Amino acid sequence: MAADHRAGLGGRDLLLVGLICVAWAGNFLTSKLALAELPPLLFTALRLGVLAIALVGFLERPPAGQWPRLIAVALCNGVLHFGLSFWSLKLSTTIASPAIVMQSYVPMATLLAWWLLGERFHWRTGAAIALSFAGVLVLGFDPTVLQNPAALSLMLVSALFLGLGTVLLRGLKGMGPVSQQGWAALIGVGPLLAWSALAEPGGLEIARHASGVAWFGVAYAALVASLVGHGIYYVLMQRHPVAQVTPYLLATPLIATVLGIVVMDDRVGPRLWLGGAMVLGGVLVIGLRNLAKSRQPPPASEL
Repeated sequence: MAADHRAGLGGRDLLLVGLICVAWAGNFLTSKLALAELPPLLFTALRLGVLAIALVGFLERPPAGQWPRLIAVALCNGVLHFGLSFWSLKLSTTIASPAIVMQSYVPMATLLAWWLLGERFHWRTGAAIALSFAGVLVLGFDPTVLQNPAALSLMLVSALFLGLGTVLLRGLKGMGPVSQQGWAALIGVGPLLAWSALAEPGGLEIARHASGVAWFGVAYAALVASLVGHGIYYVLMQRHPVAQVTPYLLATPLIATVLGIVVMDDRVGPRLWLGGAMVLGGVLVIGLRNLAKSRQPPPASEL
């Protein structure tokens, strides 16, 4: 039986959300450690390769006509988003800035849905989008970010592709979420290996001599962050509207920031804190507005 959308998340589901946040936040830390040795594109290909092997037995044949959209989603989310985000994480001097800026995919997805699908949004949502993007500007002037501004640029482009992939995913029909994830991994491995061969010559030789820490990062990203984290997320999506769950997931960049400070001795300055608060505050408002919209009763003609 589906949960009452107006009741909110119960204690069990809140615990599951907490597990997701910890799994995803830990991925920033373990991946950062692995990327000290492995090239980012090859790391991404290895992650998707392990995930594809784990999910190959759960693949469903896509319905007729869905292949173009499935490939587009896999390229946006699996190849371009993951590849560029791990490239950004490798270049960044902290975990905090990539973890926070990645959340800008939410306002980007809202704008893309307006542009591509004609979806409208309230002026409060527009103000929240502006607040998030202003926060990115403030964060961008933090001294730790200015040490390597390319990291910020790469994460913004990565978030754009994740936003586009999120919008395209809405039209993908006739496939379960596990199968979608498996196909995205399987489709993405080849392009990532080719991209890595061009941009990261000698990467396979580096991987041969990588330490256990690097390979643990690959395994964690594939099995814990993707398989467990996204697996629990999909379970919650069957019980609650997306808008009811996503505001809680904003704890992920906060936990990742704390892990970076405690484990990696990251230096997080006031501009990064302020800009991060603006980005996450804007994303939170967008999530709450979407939640309020999902709770509105349908028109009388649909009852």
